[in-house]
Amino acid sequence: MPPCAAPHSQPDTDRLEATADQAIAACGGNARDAVKALLVANEYLEAEVRELQAAVSSGYARGYRFGRFKTYTG
Repeated sequence: MPPCAAPHSQPDTDRLEATADQAIAACGGNARDAVKALLVANEYLEAEVRELQAAVSSGYARGYRFGRFKTYTG
């Protein structure tokens, strides 16, 4: 389910509204410029995620870090 379709509690909605207002204010009141800035920030974060995923070993990503060989059955 997309984040926009999920029901929000009132405090979450207020926080999101305040954050949106801050983003618009940071761009001189221009909502279009705020959207562009957020898209650029999102692309940057997605690139960071791709870099981190490439740096993580495939064994770690498959969950073997929790103990592939369980010897204690206690």
